[in-house]
Amino acid sequence: MCASYERERLESRLADPMRGLLPIFRSFVRWVRRPLQPATRLWRRNLQLRVVAFTLLMSVGVVLLLGFVVIGQVKNGLLDAKEKAAENQATSGFAIAKSMAERGTQTPGTTGSATQGSGVDSGNWLTSLVEQFSSGGKGVYYIAVLSPASDSEKSFGESGAYLHAPRSSGGVLPEPSIPKSLSDAVETHTGALEEYTVIKTDTGTQRGLAIGKRMTDINGGTYQLYYLFPFDQEEKTLGLVKGTLATAGIFVVVLLGAIAWLVTRQVVTPVRMAAGIAERLAAGRLQERMEVTGEDDIARLGESFNKMAQNLQVKIQQLEDLSRMQRRFVSDVSHELRTPLTTVRMAADVLHDARTDFDPVTARSAELLQNQLDRFESLLSDLLEISRFDAGAAELAAEPIDLREVVRRVVEAAEPLAERKGSHVVVRGDAQPVIAEADPRRVERVLRNLVVNAIEHGEGRDVVVRLATADGAVAVAVRDYGVGLKPGEATRVFNRFWRADPARARTTGGTGLGLSIAVEDARLHGGWLQAWGEPGGGSQFRMTLPRTAGDSLRGSPIPLEPDDSRRNRGLNSSGLPARTAGSPGVPVPRTASGSGAGGGTAAGSAGGFAGSSGSHGGSVANGTNGVHGAGAGGARQVGRQARGSQMAAIPPIPPKPSVPPRPPAADPAALPGSGARVVERRETLREDDV
Repeated sequence: MCASYERERLESRLADPMRGLLPIFRSFVRWVRRPLQPATRLWRRNLQLRVVAFTLLMSVGVVLLLGFVVIGQVKNGLLDAKEKAAENQATSGFAIAKSMAERGTQTPGTTGSATQGSGVDSGNWLTSLVEQFSSGGKGVYYIAVLSPASDSEKSFGESGAYLHAPRSSGGVLPEPSIPKSLSDAVETHTGALEEYTVIKTDTGTQRGLAIGKRMTDINGGTYQLYYLFPFDQEEKTLGLVKGTLATAGIFVVVLLGAIAWLVTRQVVTPVRMAAGIAERLAAGRLQERMEVTGEDDIARLGESFNKMAQNLQVKIQQLEDLSRMQRRFVSDVSHELRTPLTTVRMAADVLHDARTDFDPVTARSAELLQNQLDRFESLLSDLLEISRFDAGAAELAAEPIDLREVVRRVVEAAEPLAERKGSHVVVRGDAQPVIAEADPRRVERVLRNLVVNAIEHGEGRDVVVRLATADGAVAVAVRDYGVGLKPGEATRVFNRFWRADPARARTTGGTGLGLSIAVEDARLHGGWLQAWGEPGGGSQFRMTLPRTAGDSLRGSPIPLEPDDSRRNRGLNSSGLPARTAGSPGVPVPRTASGSGAGGGTAAGSAGGFAGSSGSHGGSVANGTNGVHGAGAGGARQVGRQARGSQMAAIPPIPPKPSVPPRPPAADPAALPGSGARVVERRETLREDDV
């Protein structure tokens, strides 16, 4: 079965290659997260750091948002002002150029006078026009002239220069600097047009604004006159604004961070002081108090905290005094009762030995006296043991022991009680030695208490004792299938004098100190004593001890919740299958496997329940007693359930006997005035009792 399971795992891994990469991915994620763990831990634990960080992040966001808004407004303002100034300058220049062409005024660089159409060289006239216009706008704008013409219209001046060649000032390259779309639009329109462009010169490029218009020269030919306004001054101004805003933003962010640190420090420091004082109070230093200064909310918090601490100190002191008096009273009474109890015991033994010479009523009274003295002596012993734990006088006599021998002695001692209850005690996991350094007397007392409780509350069903050892720990679990425990009772069951059902405990329970002493014995070993239970589904108590005295426990080789619990078998709280068997989504019962720790198979179905008072059955099988097992002293079963296979039906837990054992004729604890039922004398005497 194991080989089949491994083969299926291999086939599924080959069918899905990504499953093999998941462990590698998880390892990589852990490797990446490992260096970040200190920072993550500091982030989670430091409130002041988180507040300052959030303040800085929000401040940076606000400063960036304001910076973008301010820069956008400044940029738009600069561009608007530049455009208006450029339009005015260009309009004035276009008017002057038009006037010069219409009047035929001789421009600088020509001799004599000439009128329109008089044969003046247009190339020289355009060159002079560019020089004249650019002389008044150095560093503010450039002048460029384009004279589009076809090949048939190309002509040369008197000097041999191409009349329609582009002309510009300031080393500007006219054709690359003027967008083609703008020149085409200017050629077809009569008005002035403008467009943003990149002005290219002999030394570099710069962004600017181009404004052009189609004009007429002195000879009536057309040309395009452009004003190119660079944005270098505006860019310098905008850069200065950006730098100023960045400096101011950084200063504001740092200042806000410092302010947030100071403000949060004023708030967090008292909280940290309160947390530290609370930790010291929890450690037992009840005299710690907060320093209160001022009358603000922090001061009121300190005053309230100090009042709370004062009240807690008073209450704790009162409880300690009361507990000390109670322990002293229990110890004194226990010791004081030991002497008269010994005398009464001697007299009772004499009467009990001579009961055959008495009449039936006197003989029965002697037996009852003997039983109640045994019970009283047990209670007195428990009280003395509790007083030793309270006084810190309990000592551990640890030695290497085999828990199998301890379990064997406990089971043999509990056999008479199990026979009267109609149940069997089954031991599992005793095929291999279970060695640990422990106090045999205390361990036997713990196991005896657990086994006796399981038999008494098991409602006549089998009691299973499991042993296991692994990872430096040994464990013994006692499982019963009786009334179980209600939610929350698994922790209260170890409280002193606690009973799940006081009425029932008067006949089946003890003093209420057995589990309290047992848990103290386990703690004295550095171990655990834990309980699990479900209503009507029985309970399991697990004792876990370190294999070597003084070692720390990291886990238990036996799970606290047994494999045959309702949840592990896919049953609801009523003990019935949650859905129809075989339907999708029905939880598959788990198969417990183990070696030494006690394996076994536990399963349940709708017909696997028996018992009264709402108790449920289960499946526990063994050789002759109904527990299925193999091995010399216990039952082991190792196996894995193949995928898709159905678990074989397992017999239910044996129901309690149809004829319950006869209860005692009289309830010794039922005394007049206690609210309990007093059994009549005619019920207390029977023929077979005499």
